[in-house]
Parts: sequence; structure tokens; C-alpha cells
Amino acid sequence: MPADTKHSSKHTGPRNIFRALRHKNYRLFSIGQCISLVGTWMQYIAVSWLTYRLTNSAFMLGLVGFVGQLPTFVISPLAGVLGDRYDRRRMLIVIQSLAMIQAAILAFLVLSHQIQVWHIIALSAFLGVVNSFDMTIRQAFTVEMLDDREDLGNAIALNSTMLNAARLIGPAIAGLLIVSMGEGICFLLNAISYIAVIVSLLAMRIPKTRIAVVSRRILLELKEGFIYAANFPPIKWILLLLSLISLMGVSYQILLPVITREIFKGGANTMGFFMTMAGLGALGGAIFLAARKSVRGLPRIIAWTAGLFGLTLMVFAFSRAYWLSMGILLVSGFGMMVHMAACNTILQTIVEEDKRGRIMSFYTMAFLGMMPFGSLLAGALAARIGAPYTLFLEGVCCVLGAVYFASKLPLIRARIRPIYMEKGIIPEVAKGIQAATGLESLAKE
Repeated sequence: MPADTKHSSKHTGPRNIFRALRHKNYRLFSIGQCISLVGTWMQYIAVSWLTYRLTNSAFMLGLVGFVGQLPTFVISPLAGVLGDRYDRRRMLIVIQSLAMIQAAILAFLVLSHQIQVWHIIALSAFLGVVNSFDMTIRQAFTVEMLDDREDLGNAIALNSTMLNAARLIGPAIAGLLIVSMGEGICFLLNAISYIAVIVSLLAMRIPKTRIAVVSRRILLELKEGFIYAANFPPIKWILLLLSLISLMGVSYQILLPVITREIFKGGANTMGFFMTMAGLGALGGAIFLAARKSVRGLPRIIAWTAGLFGLTLMVFAFSRAYWLSMGILLVSGFGMMVHMAACNTILQTIVEEDKRGRIMSFYTMAFLGMMPFGSLLAGALAARIGAPYTLFLEGVCCVLGAVYFASKLPLIRARIRPIYMEKGIIPEVAKGIQAATGLESLAKE
């Protein structure tokens, strides 16, 4: 372990923001992810635009989103159990290889002019299965790349930073490429980008500290994980709010092609710029979290960023000024990313180690697993009442959820504090609690 890693949380400024990069395995992961995620966002934009170009249907946009994300809701719990049993690095290598094949098939079909809507639906469903394993296992794998768990919160925030740096770059590039060369080139470049993350995983040296446990039934382990999450209020309420935000808020992205064409009379490049602004805000949110030196205060941040995200959706729904809408999406991206990453950080901090994979599978279910239902609901509502009213209704639901979660903050804080002290993951918190306990004892004496 590097001599200064132990005290990395005491640094301020840029050194504090990027302290997780001290760990060699995490540096390798970051290089591969930065390249691959740009391709992922390019493909996301290209799939949405291609679907709408072929069908001119808001419902079909919702359907493609639904089939692409539904496997996450169904399969993530299984991925969590397997992630607690087996080598996560090897599983990720297989997962990334399958995602590369999916992108290559899409590229071939589009570039050869054979693409049909049913191809998009089928390949989206396949990628949904792959992503349900990827998201769960990748989140649980983060802790294995670090020599010092004190940097776990920073690593999670940097993961979000990479995701949103790519979100800032990928959609803008995709918009320009779609206009000039078509959607196929986006799929091809995404397929190539997976090589980087596969190479980075192969180059890692991860100590074998976990032993596979295969004597118990998968369903029994899954039930154990559900009971643990349901009976522990901090995990339960965080997952419930995250589920609501994903169901009623994050699905706004599926309606962006409709808003772009029908409200702003724009093309793929306009939609790309909208996504870029949301990505820029999210990048700022991720950096904001990475600069924090402890997880204290995150439950409160989870509440107010959920409310902020909901308010921005309500305003964006009826904005007709292009630059105003760009600014709104900037703030929206900040709120959404800080909310999601803060939920992840708290969960990974307080979870018992032998249940990490399963709890992260529930996080994946709440974050990605609820999106298909949100996409289908958003598409169906937009077809009936229009995209603007749909977005406004979704924003209202997010605000109400944030208010209810805020009412649970005293209970959540009371249950989280003893875990900080017991695990010693956040020394500042542990010392603060010990000091407070000591003062209380003196007062009683």
C-alpha cells in the first residue's frame, strides 16, 4: 500500500478529487472505461434516433427502451448472487466481449442497409441481459480494485465522473456523425471501443481473497439479500426513492427525440447537444461528489437532488426557448447524477461485505431495472397527452418522492451512524461519534 494512501482523504483540491487513481488496478480500469463509455453513449443516441427515424413513433421509442432495460429488473438479482460467488474480473471480461459483439452486429445491419425495427428490439433485449450482469458486477468489483477502502467513495464518484465525461462527449459526436455518415458508424466505433476495457481488465492483478460458495441454493441466498435490504431502513428507503426517480424521472431521455423534432424542430445534432448539456451538468455533479472527503451529509443530498431533478423536469416540459432548455438540462443532469451516485456511495459504504453483490444488484434493479417500465409508461402517456405534459407529471412525482424521503432522514441517520463507527471506513465520522459518546458519558457521571 502506498505510504500516503492511508491519509488520502485528508488531501484537498485536485489531489483529493482523483485520489482513487493512486491504485494501479483502478487506473487501468479508468483508462479502459473512459474510451468504452464514449462509444456506449454514441450507441445510445444512435439507437434512439434510428428507431424514431424508422417509425416516427413515440411509443416505439418507449418499447425499445422497455425491452432493452427489462432484463435488468429480472436478471440483476441473479447477477448479484453470482457476483458474490465467483471471480468478478473474469465475469466482466466475458460480459464486455458480448457487448462488443452486439454493437458489431448492429453496425453490420445498418451499414449493409438491412436494419429493421425488430432487429433493434431483439438486439436491445440481448444488450439488456448483458448490461444487467455488467452493472451489478462492475459496481461490486470497484472495491476489489482498491488497496485502501477509504477511497471507495471517491472511486464511486470517479466512476460517475467518467460516465458523464463520456456523456458529455459521446452524444455530441454521435449527433455530428449521424448527420454526416449515418447511425452505423456510431455502432462500429462503439464495438471497437470495447477492446480498451477488455485489455484493461486482462492487465489487472487482483488478489484472490474470495472463495466461491456454491453449497447453498441461489434462491435462498437471494431471499436472504431481500430480507436484509427490506429490514434495514437506510437501504430500503434509498432503494425505494431511487426506484421512483428511475421510473418517473430518468425516462425523460426516451422522449428527447420527440421534444427535439416536434417542439424545437431540430435534428439529431440538436438532440446530441441537449444530451451533452445534461452530461455536462452530470459531470459537474460527479466532480462535486469526488471532491467530498466523507459520506457525511449524503442522505440529505439524496433528498434535495431528487427534488431538484423533479423541478427541472417540470420547467423543461413547457420551455420553448432553446437556450433556456439547454440550461435547464444542465441543472437536471447535475441533480440526477448527484442523486444516483450518492445512493451508490451510501449503499456500498454501509452494506455487509458478504452481501455486497446482492445489494448492488438491487441498486441496479432500482436504477436501471425500473427504467423499462418508465420508458413504456412515458411512451404510452406521450402518445395520449403529449410529451410536455408527460414530463411535467413525471417531475411532480419526483418532487413528492423527495419530500417523503426527507421525512425519513432522522431514522436513516440514526441507523447509519453506528455502522460508520463500527466499520471505521470513514475515520472522521467514527471519531466524531466516539467524542460525542464520551461527552454524553461524562455528563451522566
